[in-house]
Parts: sequence; C-alpha cells; structure tokens
Amino acid sequence: MNSAHAGPAPRITGLRTRLLTVPLRRSWGQDATENHVITTEIQTDDGGVGRGFSWTPTIGPQAVKALLDCDIAPFVTGLEATPEAVWDLLWKRLHEAGGGGLTTIAMAGVDLALWDLRARRVGASVTALLGQRQESVEVYGSGVNLHYSLEELVGQVERWVAAGHRAVKVKVGKPDIREDAERLAAVRSALGPDRKLMIDANQRWDLPTTFRALDVLGEFGLEWLEEPLCADDLWAYRRLRKHSPVPIALGENLHTIYRFRDFIDAGAVDIIQPNIVRVGGITPFRRIVELARTHSIRVLPHLLPELSGQLALTLAEPTLVEDVEDAGFGQLGVLDGPSPVRIADSRLTLSGLPGLGFSFRE
Repeated sequence: MNSAHAGPAPRITGLRTRLLTVPLRRSWGQDATENHVITTEIQTDDGGVGRGFSWTPTIGPQAVKALLDCDIAPFVTGLEATPEAVWDLLWKRLHEAGGGGLTTIAMAGVDLALWDLRARRVGASVTALLGQRQESVEVYGSGVNLHYSLEELVGQVERWVAAGHRAVKVKVGKPDIREDAERLAAVRSALGPDRKLMIDANQRWDLPTTFRALDVLGEFGLEWLEEPLCADDLWAYRRLRKHSPVPIALGENLHTIYRFRDFIDAGAVDIIQPNIVRVGGITPFRRIVELARTHSIRVLPHLLPELSGQLALTLAEPTLVEDVEDAGFGQLGVLDGPSPVRIADSRLTLSGLPGLGFSFRE
C-alpha cells in the first residue's frame, strides 16, 4: 500500500482544533475523573481533510491546544502534507520549548491527521496503508484501580474473566505492601493459575521499596512489573532490571526515541510501552518499534485501543493491546460513528474503515 500515494503531495492550507473534556465512566482516582481530547483537522489545497487528535488524561490540555493554534498551525501551513517530513520539521521547530511532553503530545495531533489524510486519499485504512501483518491481536484487561476496595477489585477481575481475557493488569502501591499482597492474592484466586497477571506501580516506589515489594509479590506469578520507579531514573532502572526476578516494563512516560534508546542500551527494560500520542504520533512510534526490534525488546503500545490496536496489527512481533475498563473512546460516547476496531473474546480486529476510521462528536 505504501506506493499508492505516489505523486505530488497536496499542501496544508489550515489546521483547526477543538478541546473536548470527557468524564470517565469509572474514575481513575480523586485527581483523574476525566480525560481531555484535542481534536485536529488539517485541510489541504486539493480539498482534502485529515482528522487526528492529541490526548492528555489530566495535565495541560489548554497548553497543548495553544501550542497547536499559536505555534504549530502557522508553521505547517504551506508545507506538503507528508507525515514524516512534517514531523521532522516540527521537531526542529519546537525543540527549544521541550524535547518531549507537551511538544510531542501536540505534534501527535498533526501527525495523526496527516496519516488519516494520506490513507483516505487512497481509500484505505491506516493499518492497510502501513501494512497489516496480523489478523488480530490479544487484548488484556487493565484497570486504574488502586483506589478500589478489595471487593470492587475482585469484581472487576471477575468481569474480565467473564469477557474471556487471558491476561489482566492491576495497580499496586498501597502504603503497606501487605495490603498489596492481600489484594493480589484475591486477584490471583479470581483469575486462576493459567491467566497472566501484570502489576503497575505508576512510579510510586523507590529502589529499596521495589526490591522489598518483589520479595513479597513475586509469588503471584507476575508477567511483568510496570513503572515502579520515577520514569526519569535510568540509573535506578538499570540496577532494578539487573536483579529483578520479574520482567520490567516501562515507556508510557518516555517521549522520544532517544529516551527509549537510552533505556534499551542501558539494559534497563524488558518491555517498552510507548504511548502513540505522547511520543508524537505514528511517525515516531514506528521508529521506536524498529529500534526495539533490533534489540529483541517487546513492544506493547500504551492505552488508546482505538489507535493502539490499529498500529498493533501492523507489528511484526506478537503484542498485546491494553483496554482499560470502560475508558475507550467508544465506551465514553465521544465517537461520531462506529469504532475502527472490534474487541471480542479478548481479540482485537479491524473494522476496515478508511483513514484512522473515527472522528469525534461535535
């Protein structure tokens, strides 16, 4: 499909944005009761329209929109609508404002819209345009559930089992590790011995606490431990992975290919989890994937199954797609039309809609 867009690219004539604040059906905690979507629409001189989005669960949606409106829109207007070329030019333009974080989150809105535009021009889905390699991928149940009571947590796990999930992930990081152990014992009992169990500490521990936690929680047959330490602390992750009996996963808070390279080269990680929006869109995500492949590091995209699922289907290696309970765009009721992916019996498949396959309701 990659040759189907041969010929001169149209030029960008405008970029429009809109901020949506979406209440979560299941709160992610006291400080995370909603998500924010900044929709993007790129117009071109041949009448084309590409739609994308930026996303942030808590911090900075107004800043992302302002960056898009005030700095990015004037800069990209007049450029050829070629995703990779525009991304590289934008990276150089915005780098002095920060090499990742708000800058790459904003860049994703442009990159996704340009890939949507390119795929629509040839009447294909983005997955088909990039080259679909898998008919379906496995989905795992994920919950932002550290604030759940034990009964609520077990109920969530039982819903995942009933839905056919073979792997689930829960949060850990209670003030007393014995409470984490009690909760994981109940989760493992509900799962049974054959389903996979992953845990995510969301940067709540330091290195000594992590080793103590592994001594206690390792008995529950863990597939991976996710982001136990501050995401910036490469020194500590290198030491953790060297001695950890459980594979170490991280990446949702790494924003550039350079940071992924640093963690991989340091031998600090077993599984990387890039968030496609936070790294800047499809263009840098694909580069990060190829970097990981050359080092035999697994890639499991973070959150956003309507987007991550489409890219997961293009990966050469087996992967898993994360589906946080009741937090997909379709479940939140913000899509203008059907979802571009289907999830059934713990497998994700493509609906085959053109472009990214979705836009957001007015």
